[in-house]
Amino acid sequence: MANDAADYPLVALLRHRMGVDGAGVTTLAASFGCPLRCRMCLNPQCWREGTRYTRVTARQLYDMARVDDLYFQATGGGVTFGGGESLLHADFIRRFRALCGGAWRLTAETSLNVPPERVRTALECVDEFIVDIKDTDPDIYRRYTGADNARALDNLAAVLAAAGPERVLVRVPLIPGYNTEADAERSAGRLRAMGATRLDRFTYRVMPEWPARE
Repeated sequence: MANDAADYPLVALLRHRMGVDGAGVTTLAASFGCPLRCRMCLNPQCWREGTRYTRVTARQLYDMARVDDLYFQATGGGVTFGGGESLLHADFIRRFRALCGGAWRLTAETSLNVPPERVRTALECVDEFIVDIKDTDPDIYRRYTGADNARALDNLAAVLAAAGPERVLVRVPLIPGYNTEADAERSAGRLRAMGATRLDRFTYRVMPEWPARE
């Protein structure tokens, strides 16, 4: 989906989240659109045709979120942009930052598999990046997501260099049927060599409706 800098395809707005989408109390603004087709996608409504969503301006989203301003400021929280792929809408996030100023913490949940110019825009306005890197092995990544991971890794290197490792949490999942403990450990080692210091290691829980690897 083409990105409109003044228009955000809002799939869901989830308030009062803690411990899953960044620091403090957060509101998750989930958007439509994703370049990946992960085999165990948790949010397929964010890319499937027919999904209903509401287009909002930055001002409209700000007005929706500011009801929790006291929670954000008291806990160091704010708004987390997710999806889907949040950085498809990096221009929108920059507009949103202009409205909320520095009082709220803005977080982007992202695969980083987006054009580099979107990442550069996000670096101007995002406080923390939560990066779902899947696996650093290109074959595993392609089998699982249907895409190449070279751009994601290049973008991660750029974010680590520009933002610093303390602003980047990298998720390194064990994905049953797609990678192994050894694969995940190799990914973790490569990420540390790139400068990442905050790694989130976990295992996907396989649901009955998810297909097995072909």
